[in-house]
Amino acid sequence: MFRSLRIAAAALALLAAAVSSARAAEVTFDDTARFLAGMQPSADSPLLPLTREPGWQRHAKFFDGAFAQLEQRQLSNIRDWADVNLAAPRPTMFYMFSGPDFIYANAFYSKASTYVLGALEPVGAVPDLTRLPRGSISAALYNIERSLGSILSFSFFITKQMKVDLHANQVNGTLPILYVFLARSGKTIRNVEMVALDAKGGMHAAGDNPGPNATQGVRITFAGSDGEARTLYYFSTDLSNAGARNTGFLKFCETLAPGNSLLKSASYLMHSGNFTVVRDWLLANSATIIQDDSGIPLANYGARQWRFFPFGRYLGPIDEFPGRYQQRYAELFTRAQPIDFGVGYRWRMHESNLLLAVKVPGSETPPSGEATSSTDPTPKPPRPKRLRPPESIPPSHGRFYWFR
Repeated sequence: MFRSLRIAAAALALLAAAVSSARAAEVTFDDTARFLAGMQPSADSPLLPLTREPGWQRHAKFFDGAFAQLEQRQLSNIRDWADVNLAAPRPTMFYMFSGPDFIYANAFYSKASTYVLGALEPVGAVPDLTRLPRGSISAALYNIERSLGSILSFSFFITKQMKVDLHANQVNGTLPILYVFLARSGKTIRNVEMVALDAKGGMHAAGDNPGPNATQGVRITFAGSDGEARTLYYFSTDLSNAGARNTGFLKFCETLAPGNSLLKSASYLMHSGNFTVVRDWLLANSATIIQDDSGIPLANYGARQWRFFPFGRYLGPIDEFPGRYQQRYAELFTRAQPIDFGVGYRWRMHESNLLLAVKVPGSETPPSGEATSSTDPTPKPPRPKRLRPPESIPPSHGRFYWFR
């Protein structure tokens, strides 16, 4: 009998050891993110042997250099600017037409506890990398490098190039880019969940039935150096008028409003009549809006609701967006303060414009179609001399792309 008990106890011990070993061998979300970002995973990660491959080591060296330059040239200066000019940021920040651009969202709003990003690009997937053929991992790393090339150099994504690069592998969509940006921003990923929004903005977990017109997304829980839990949402959504009216994305966002908003390299979409719903939503639900001139037209801000703080230099749109020059923007920027970083389509440091719009406390009037009224005219400075436009954004590999 005692011998049987000893055998049973030994078997249980072996089983417990096997379970413990299996748990230790799990590939965590954070280790996956670090691996894709060219950073060493944890010491007991199953991904560690893959870091000895020459392809990963080249990838890590490339990202080390690229992100070090980005930090020195852009991100540290943006954080310094935000510390001076954003006195009391809200807990939530909204970034429409963002793609997977968490790195600039975090640079401008590093103190946010909830980030909501929305764009057309699909969420995608990052499978267990240890189960993929070695060749496909190398291809995935290379495609991530290519898709990040423009944002690392110019501060925005070239959408068509990203679409090609991130659909050519099992590691696809925006999720691997979000992983890279979180890891390279010093974040620790605690959990990743696929979610969906129903037509009323209610959130559903993966496997639930959110009904027709569901908006697919991902919820990432992460922590920074302070250990405080934060949440990043990315939703693949159509922000045109039809898409905004027929899905629950903006209804979900409204549960987190008011927040701070960021608009950068937004293709001047809100200058057309097909994006008025999201434009008016942002004006109604934002405490502050940081944008370049491709965001909301100045004429759509209500003069009594907003105070404007211009930074940088307004040179008008690049050649790919003719007809979007704003005379009133040019007049506003005659009193702009300098900035020591580039942003948007005019990505060179001394050619970029950035507008901080701050809502006047207590102003709840719906956004008007004009920035001024007959009873409250805004003085107009002399018309500035039109500056000679700088070079356009250099083409990639000889091909032409539309920019966003």
